[in-house]
Amino acid sequence: MITVHHLNNSRSQRILWLLEELGLDYDIKHYERDAKTNLAPASLKKVHPLGKSPVIEEGGRVYAETGAMIDYILDQHGNGRLRPALGTQEYDAYRYWLHAAEGSYMPPLVMTLFLTKMETAPMPFIIRPVAKKLTNGVRDAYLNHTLKGLFDYLDAELGKSTWLAGSDFSAADVIMSFPMEGFFARAGSAKQFPNIAAFLERIHARPGYKAALERGGPYALMR
Repeated sequence: MITVHHLNNSRSQRILWLLEELGLDYDIKHYERDAKTNLAPASLKKVHPLGKSPVIEEGGRVYAETGAMIDYILDQHGNGRLRPALGTQEYDAYRYWLHAAEGSYMPPLVMTLFLTKMETAPMPFIIRPVAKKLTNGVRDAYLNHTLKGLFDYLDAELGKSTWLAGSDFSAADVIMSFPMEGFFARAGSAKQFPNIAAFLERIHARPGYKAALERGGPYALMR
């Protein structure tokens, strides 16, 4: 049986959701972030040296990195589900989004989070304008147009089909859910990105998504 080392308010929620969609039995070991620093507890390093979540265990082996875990779970337990057939156009789209989630979409979102924390951190009054100028410079030079380009493209692709890899729901939709939810929690709007908004409504209505939230607990995005 798979054991999920699940950190509250984290991307490991997607692994719980994937397992629910597949109807697999699994165990959860819960971990809580430090209330002040928001960091993962040191106990996670006993599971994997990086001390990050999600991490899963099965058969005495430990697996980390969300995309790699999704591949492992589908290879071992998918039985052809939640992944298009190899060699098809749908599979090409699936593979792209499986890697784009953490490779292209999450880094600028995480950078946005850190800049916001920098702006709101306690500091001498005289330093605050300098910090604001610095963070605004990074946003103007890179973040704003990068995020707009990424999510304009994503919204356009979702206008072509119900799901990211065609007409059938897949694990690509699972892994891409977090960057979409995180973006909408911070800056996105249904008016500007109607297809993403409709996608989020569809996934939030899925029984597997709801079941994963019940088991994993409520989570706040991009904290």
